[in-house]
Amino acid sequence: MVDSGSDTDGGRVGVSRRRFMEAAGATGAAVGLAGCGGGGGDGGDPVQITMDGEWEGISDSVTESLYEAGLDESIEVEILPGDFESGARRSEFTSALDAGRASPDIFMMDSGWTIPFIARGQLVNLSEELSSETLEYVQNDYLGSAVGTASDPESGDLFGLPLFPDYPVMHYRKDLVEDAGYDPEGENWATEPLSWQEFAEVAADVWEQNGGPDGDEIDYGFTTQADNYVGLACCTFSETITSFGGAYFGDHENLFGPIGDRPITVEEDPVYDTIRMMRSFMEGPDAEYAHPDFPQISTTDLLSFTEEPAREPFTGGNAIFHRNWPYAIPINLDSDDFDAEDYDVMPLPYGVEAGEGNHEGTGGPAAALGGWHLTINPNSERLDDAIQVLEAFANEDVMLNNFAEGGYLPPDPSVTESADPDAVGALGDFVDTLAISGQNTVPRPVTVAWPDQESQVASEVSAAYQAEKSPEDAMADLAESIESVEEELA
Repeated sequence: MVDSGSDTDGGRVGVSRRRFMEAAGATGAAVGLAGCGGGGGDGGDPVQITMDGEWEGISDSVTESLYEAGLDESIEVEILPGDFESGARRSEFTSALDAGRASPDIFMMDSGWTIPFIARGQLVNLSEELSSETLEYVQNDYLGSAVGTASDPESGDLFGLPLFPDYPVMHYRKDLVEDAGYDPEGENWATEPLSWQEFAEVAADVWEQNGGPDGDEIDYGFTTQADNYVGLACCTFSETITSFGGAYFGDHENLFGPIGDRPITVEEDPVYDTIRMMRSFMEGPDAEYAHPDFPQISTTDLLSFTEEPAREPFTGGNAIFHRNWPYAIPINLDSDDFDAEDYDVMPLPYGVEAGEGNHEGTGGPAAALGGWHLTINPNSERLDDAIQVLEAFANEDVMLNNFAEGGYLPPDPSVTESADPDAVGALGDFVDTLAISGQNTVPRPVTVAWPDQESQVASEVSAAYQAEKSPEDAMADLAESIESVEEELA
């Protein structure tokens, strides 16, 4: 089930990681309590962490790596599997905190909704608890955009330890591209992004050579997520307008506020160009409100696609290019419709060169940031032990273990870049591309206002994608509704 409400799952919007693992043929983790691996424990209560059920399957490896990183073996760690859907887990945590419950000691929180908990004063201030060495490591070496979603926008204090980020890549059929006369390796597609113009022309050409929109060989030149759901607002539309130099709230320093005192910048050419480009992608350059410079590379089926409906045609051999999160890599490698050597990934394309956008932080390839943080319950009766657990997670060997055992990208990009490809599973052959994507992430503009605003963004963008409104009219209506929420919550 894909929830079209407010659920997000570390960027994998509304869909649980478990379902992705099951789709890939992996063994699903049983729902239950994770045992302690390696620590003897002192007979006291364990430090409880509510995470994903998937972490249960690697709990022994995770906890053993924590002890090897220096966690006192008298501290037992117990992983509690939370609800698979991000929004439901947010509700779980809200209920626990509102009731003052001491369990769990540590929450695994979506980077898309950690800041509202910070704003409500419901989390432990890690800047006051973690060692100076760990704080320095996080601030200097962790992915900056991830740290931003774990920090107080006003004070800058850290309230969450980034556990793993998530960011999309462009998946593609290398065999079809090469058969069409292109040389992805020679042109360094893995690390040198194409412009949207170049990408569209390639996709149109390869699709045309495989039947095109009027043929019956390949159904789509390109698939992405364009349904009217939260993923449109937080991710696909946000990253594309950013790549064209646009933004919801001007310079990226305004992403996290202040509410009511920041510009609303959706009525600008980069935003209009994104909508017009997508109209051309779906219906061709002669369609109403379409961009005349971009060819058709897909169909209006995109208007009903979330993550899995967009992925399935690609994995099934019926799409040439596909935008999605790294979860799709092992699934695509296991496809029965093409060989693994016929598959590759590349960074998402860009609209204008980096630094040439209308606002600071825009332009260049942009990848929506998903991911999760570890935060501490202020009602915990084992605060000191919980702090030690977080200290141990801020360790390169622990990150590598999580990468290899569970496919969780390290929050320190240098760990991803230096990882031994042979030691980190299915993602190992693609670490160069993942590193580029990680360097170009754009966070959601997460504030207490965003849950209301994201539904408005999705609704108006969807209306423009369907040509129910012109880009200008849709964005004028969006600007008005965003401003109304800003004024109400300021």
